[in-house]
Amino acid sequence: MLKLMVLLLAFGVIAFILWWFFAKHETSGVRAQRIGDRQEARITVNGGYSPGTVVLEKGVPARLIFNRVDPSPCVDQVVFPDFGVQADLPMKEDYVIDITPDKSGEFGYACGMNMLHGKLVVE
Repeated sequence: MLKLMVLLLAFGVIAFILWWFFAKHETSGVRAQRIGDRQEARITVNGGYSPGTVVLEKGVPARLIFNRVDPSPCVDQVVFPDFGVQADLPMKEDYVIDITPDKSGEFGYACGMNMLHGKLVVE
């Protein structure tokens, strides 16, 4: 009986790990705030990106302000492959990334190890 309980617990842990790393999780999203001739969004880096999804207006220069509060080395970098941006994020300081989204669609970004992900939606 004990062996069966340990086996079931092991399968449960494995299932949880697979779900945690490979399932698509719903993320909170916000629309970037329009400030004059640009749009701006603040993103906190703490075990992930919050908000996880930022909605941008096509053709309007965007300023993404990252603030990293997580000391993990995994999140010390952010990469936007579709925009050719790779940046080192300092601890507990705002770091600005300026981009101009000129195409509609969904564009992912990730930490330097490609384990944590965020998304830009350009409309």
